[in-house]
Amino acid sequence: MSATPDPAPVTVRPLHREDREAWRPLWDGYNAFYGRSGETALPEAITESTWERFLDAAEPVHALVAEEGGRIVGLAHYLFHRSTTRLTDVCYLQDLFTLPALRGRGIGRRLIESVAEAAIAKGCSRVYWQTRSDNAAGRALYDRVAGHHGFIVYSREL
Repeated sequence: MSATPDPAPVTVRPLHREDREAWRPLWDGYNAFYGRSGETALPEAITESTWERFLDAAEPVHALVAEEGGRIVGLAHYLFHRSTTRLTDVCYLQDLFTLPALRGRGIGRRLIESVAEAAIAKGCSRVYWQTRSDNAAGRALYDRVAGHHGFIVYSREL
């Protein structure tokens, strides 16, 4: 009887321009999870602008990817901004996604920890994010790595 080989180790690194083709299906999967696909898909101009922002050092928006065996299997997008309740910047983890078939293997946790490390290096005092209340799998992870303080998010389209 042969043992199943261990999966390749997962590494997290900054997004590179040559990652575009591998990044896009994860971006599309993330958006589909939040109901942005088909007729409700983001306009292509938003995706293009977002991609270019990741690669512009002057932008506060950043991207990391998780790689396993040379294949991109997860993404995290985050940004730094000021806060009215802190003297230091904070970090907003805006997008987090791993390939559905690989969930439960620690990739999301690795991405969150890597964003936290980037925030510490930038001098931030907090990383925060939001998710839908019905995202049970995501919330199970989030409850292990962060505190939920009971806030409800409202938004108003302008």
